[in-house]
Amino acid sequence: MADKKPGREIDQISGVETTGHEWDGIKELNTPLPRWWLWTFYITIIWAIGYTIAYPAWPLISSNTKGLLGYSSRGDYAAAAAVAEAAKSTYLSGIASSEIDAIAADPELSRFATAAGGSLFKVYCVQCHGSGAAGAAGYPNLNDDDWLWGGKVDDILTTLRHGVRQVGDDDTRTTDMPSFGRDGTLTPAQISDVAWFVRKISNQETDTAAAERGATIYAENCASCHGENGEGNRDVGAPKLNDAIWLKGSSHADIVAQITAPKMGVMPAWGARLGETSIKQLAVYIHSLGGGE
Repeated sequence: MADKKPGREIDQISGVETTGHEWDGIKELNTPLPRWWLWTFYITIIWAIGYTIAYPAWPLISSNTKGLLGYSSRGDYAAAAAVAEAAKSTYLSGIASSEIDAIAADPELSRFATAAGGSLFKVYCVQCHGSGAAGAAGYPNLNDDDWLWGGKVDDILTTLRHGVRQVGDDDTRTTDMPSFGRDGTLTPAQISDVAWFVRKISNQETDTAAAERGATIYAENCASCHGENGEGNRDVGAPKLNDAIWLKGSSHADIVAQITAPKMGVMPAWGARLGETSIKQLAVYIHSLGGGE
């Protein structure tokens, strides 16, 4: 009891000094921390002080301490980004100075352009063509092999550069289907017969008698653009009518509506917006989706 501090007592069972706190007869012991824990704690304090001296740490009014070693993760990132930019600039200059066919044929340039074009597609194209480029009603599927204006990489580049029905671009892709019903060129009955004929040449269920009547009307009014057998005409952007790929719908009602008062889509001219290098990358990416020719 000689070591007992004034005002403190020693627990009779453990022999440890109490703190003087007691709850319902239970006294709190003032058990000292283990030596190894204390030394570990002191070392961490010393380590932390040394770390803040060696590395950027303390905030100042407009900046922070730089640290004796002059290291920072931001500096590491800036150095890595500079290396990446230097490497990227080599590919970008190659794409800028090369024709689109040469880019597609060069494994390294093609690989870079495809990756970059995929990123551009996600920003500028998915709103219409979808994240998987499968399109939607009125928006072309870019994965298949049905192309209004051609599916070669150079054809795709031209479409991207000048758009479709882009006002103000003299080289834009343009074709206009007559409004056979709205303008009174054909009667509703004639339009219905032509629609049945179109369903016939696309191997869909049809009204045989109506399709026979529609064949003559089709030959006189539609074959000049869509072809005698509905094979389409890329020179004027006229779609195929004898396959199973339909932009506006393939039901009899859908075809009647399109013949009566056609809906003509518009695609922006991306050349002026994105620049030549970016649209080359987009063209290579779209061509790589599987439907390119």
